[in-house]
Amino acid sequence: MPKTYLGACAMPIEYPNESAWLQHAVIDLLFEAAELVESGNTIGAQRILARLNHQVPSPYGKPYIRSAFYIKEALLTISNRGGEQCGFRLASPLDILLKLSAYKAFAEISPVLKFISFSSTQLILEELAGANIIHIIDFDVGVGSQWPALIHELSERRSAVTGVPLQLRITAFFSISSHHQLELHLIQENLNFFAANLNVPFELNFLPIESFDPAAIISSSSHSGEAIAVNFAFGFCSPHISTHALLLLIKQLSPKILISANLGYDRGDLSFSHHVLHSFQSSTVLLDSIEASGVSPEITDRIERYLLRPTIESSIFGRYRTREKFLPWRKLVTSAGFVPMQFSNFTKTLADCLLKKSQVWGFEVEKRQAAMMLSWQQREIAVVSAWKC
Repeated sequence: MPKTYLGACAMPIEYPNESAWLQHAVIDLLFEAAELVESGNTIGAQRILARLNHQVPSPYGKPYIRSAFYIKEALLTISNRGGEQCGFRLASPLDILLKLSAYKAFAEISPVLKFISFSSTQLILEELAGANIIHIIDFDVGVGSQWPALIHELSERRSAVTGVPLQLRITAFFSISSHHQLELHLIQENLNFFAANLNVPFELNFLPIESFDPAAIISSSSHSGEAIAVNFAFGFCSPHISTHALLLLIKQLSPKILISANLGYDRGDLSFSHHVLHSFQSSTVLLDSIEASGVSPEITDRIERYLLRPTIESSIFGRYRTREKFLPWRKLVTSAGFVPMQFSNFTKTLADCLLKKSQVWGFEVEKRQAAMMLSWQQREIAVVSAWKC
């Protein structure tokens, strides 16, 4: 009977079949390589990764094999180049178009992006419905896919004071390493076109994260009577500013609401090696859910290459650079002066209705600790939380 030693377990664990043994053997090797990378033993890590290469030589096979391959490659990059973030880059206009099409395909076959977009929209409408101008400070713009739903809802509403359509401004802060200028241009054009067709007054500006200045935003917003909302990322990581320091700066904006979504990859409260293990488990669940949709291998490959793999790389490279453990996410946000908000039962009901339209069975939504969690087959995939000053 095959045996393996999971993590640092002293006693061997027996498995009923070869497949189960292989999966846990892969986990063992990933964890051991991550521990060696964490301790600075790059030569030892490379030896383990060479052994792992025999188990997962390519991103083909079962979801856990593909997930392990992407994480193995990220660890190999760190061990070879000292943690420099130099994974997949958008090198051509075709790459950019394929990335946008990958997000579109993912949104069509999986409710994950719709769940995040819907939750964000409902929270903003419930808290800022009385404003004439909504100004979103966005630190997690992605490809802009979370905002068409909000634009559509705003097209059907009018200001209670002036009777004119509500206006939407978005100031998106981005990292030069994660977004190509052509990509930003296409995102801007798509959202501008969508808003214009629905007659929603709309403005979108992109700024590098290094230029974030709360005083400048407060100055411009105070004159126009804007209500500010912030869209943040659980796994935000910048070499220029710590997450806690950035949250303290955001607090200066006195936003009406701060919304944060997490796809499950980032756990700043874990050590690097356990963070890697958590990333493996999260990406495997997501890949399982995508495979359950029955989508063609071509579409799956595109989603993995342009969405999943870059997300895994960004999570692991970012966590390696920060090194030190943070407070658990909720305590980190609370320590910056924010208070968690409760989701309404109405929002939960609407989210359940959204999932009923999904072509993949097994997704569920539940309210948990002042957050909404999306799970597949009882395994967490995404969490959305909301906060007030």
